Amino acid sequence: MPHVITQSCCSDASCVYACPVNCIHPTPDEPDFHTAQMLYVDPVECVDCGACVTACPVDAIKPHTKLTADEDVFATLNADFYATPRRPRPILAPVVPPLEVRPGELRVAIVGSGPAAMYAAEEVLTIPGALVLIYERLTTPYGLARFGVAPDHQRTRGVTHQFDHVTANPRLQMRLGVEVGSEITHEDLLNEHHAVIYAVGASTDRRLDIDGIDLPGVSSATEFVAWYNGHPDHADRRFDLSHRRAVVIGNGNVALDVARLLTIDPDRLADTDIAPHALKALRGSLIEEVVVAGRRGIEQSAFTVPELVGLCSTPGVDVVVRNEDLRALPDSDPRAAILRAAPRGAGNRRVVLEYLLSPTAILGDCAAEGVEFVHNELIAAPDGSTRVKSTGLQRVIEAGLVLTSIGYRGRPVPGLPFDDATATVPHQGGRVPGVRGAFVTGWIKRGPTGFIGTNKSCAQETVRSLVADYNAGLLA
Repeated sequence: MPHVITQSCCSDASCVYACPVNCIHPTPDEPDFHTAQMLYVDPVECVDCGACVTACPVDAIKPHTKLTADEDVFATLNADFYATPRRPRPILAPVVPPLEVRPGELRVAIVGSGPAAMYAAEEVLTIPGALVLIYERLTTPYGLARFGVAPDHQRTRGVTHQFDHVTANPRLQMRLGVEVGSEITHEDLLNEHHAVIYAVGASTDRRLDIDGIDLPGVSSATEFVAWYNGHPDHADRRFDLSHRRAVVIGNGNVALDVARLLTIDPDRLADTDIAPHALKALRGSLIEEVVVAGRRGIEQSAFTVPELVGLCSTPGVDVVVRNEDLRALPDSDPRAAILRAAPRGAGNRRVVLEYLLSPTAILGDCAAEGVEFVHNELIAAPDGSTRVKSTGLQRVIEAGLVLTSIGYRGRPVPGLPFDDATATVPHQGGRVPGVRGAFVTGWIKRGPTGFIGTNKSCAQETVRSLVADYNAGLLA
């Protein structure tokens, strides 16, 4: 097994196209690409050429001889991915054909500057002579790549260096501090551009509609992440860290990130990109335990294996799971071995993973004092899936800080249609029907799914739709 992909994998598939023997999967053209938690190197087919190492924007790929003890699990994950026979593969991943446009100077405006926007800009700039103008509401670019990644995940944050190369292109201009929709309209943009790509993400949280949700001490995990990452909209926020326990409702990757940041030794964050005001607050924190509560069972945990590895390898943090929950995981599930080997009982701060709990109310008079949950049980649905059913048995977990982490949600874009059920802009291959020159990419296009690099293939589809319309003379 010459090379192994590790925790910081962003799934942008640059390694796939760099590999001369097609040993990295799933590829963007394979059906499981958009659901895979990361990419994997075939330990048999890899020829140890190192091309993937150079191509990876987040330094996720290492020779197997240089894995740390905490990273050895990724060698196992790579091997396990190929243990089950898969369909025959082509000798090489299919080449993405170059974009060709009719004579003329293609001008494209992009709204937003996060990963989806930057990958779209990179794709447009492969066209000789094409010009890109990016509009960003904030005065700092790169969206969730800067404000949504944990400050100590330095390798993942390294994708911004790739974006720096994109913005250095002389055919790209960026206007920061400009909000499209209020200061400038879609029609205004079309006066100077052939098309507008909206890459505005999913900027709000799904609201948890229970009693007490508006009490002081209750916030969303997304706001907490933005606060410790120095997002200007949240720099003045205050979070109550004076109680022994915090509760995070939801158990996706963001939930585990905030649980880890609340329990890690703050000295380990001192040399990271954490905001100074957040580091100061965490140094004075009295939180000793964070309970991460999931509505479903342990097998349906929303966090990824790489995120779990990151949590369980955090020095000074015990990860606690009830034995009955661990027994529910089959031995073949990689999370079972990771959780069984997780540190516990060492007197450290703790992250407790709780399952089959649905919140019914936030308790407290003037501020949050705890969360009332109802216990669930798993039942088989007629369609063969597993669902949860309330048992009626209640439980209260005391806490002074409650963070909800139940997903992101897109907001309507002025002038564009909006599907309230999916919180996305309806589209056809990224093309917004009925709105001249409008295209979408990223989470506002497909919903809050995938990883940073998933936006690359998403942007490629959108830009190819744009170019097809331009070549057909549909973009004035």
